[in-house]
Amino acid sequence: MPEYGRHVQKMLEQVCEIEDREKRTQQARAVVNVMGTLNPHMKDYPDYKHKLWDHAYIISGYNLDVDGPYEAPVKEEHESKPDPIGYSTEPIRKSCYGRNIQNMIDLIVDCDKGEEVRRELMRLLALYMRQQYLIWNKDSVADETIFQDMEQLAGGRLQVPRDIVLGPVSGEFNRPGFSSGNNGNKNRRFNKKKRKPQA
Repeated sequence: MPEYGRHVQKMLEQVCEIEDREKRTQQARAVVNVMGTLNPHMKDYPDYKHKLWDHAYIISGYNLDVDGPYEAPVKEEHESKPDPIGYSTEPIRKSCYGRNIQNMIDLIVDCDKGEEVRRELMRLLALYMRQQYLIWNKDSVADETIFQDMEQLAGGRLQVPRDIVLGPVSGEFNRPGFSSGNNGNKNRRFNKKKRKPQA
């Protein structure tokens, strides 16, 4: 652990070579105190003494056999890799909407809270889909296009009522990282320091 330095590592290696257990424990406590002095910010953590002792065991390569105030960490538990996260390999049907839209449509299809709730959920999702569509595509889009996309993503399991009205588009939709304002980098002035002529 580089934050403690090589000297602490060497001290712990020497502590592990002490044959007398009581003396070995005494010296280990002294090294842990030094580690706390070298890293005073550790005191900001709750139960920082426990962390220092864990670090001492880790630095010693889990070879520190002493009567410490805390149980020694297990190497296998500390160095084990987390379980891999399973990612969906199913292709996204319409990339401008993303996979979350497909998941939300599935939830609406399976919703059993009545037609009024399903209708409102479809309207809200259609508004969000229109926003995503406008970010990546044209400056305007018909409501019917959004409804058709929703039905296609649902695979025929959803029928959007044609009397739903999304209303006018409010605001400006820019792609992430793109700014259409006039205060871009082109008009910025950078002040350069003038060099004094050498005498």
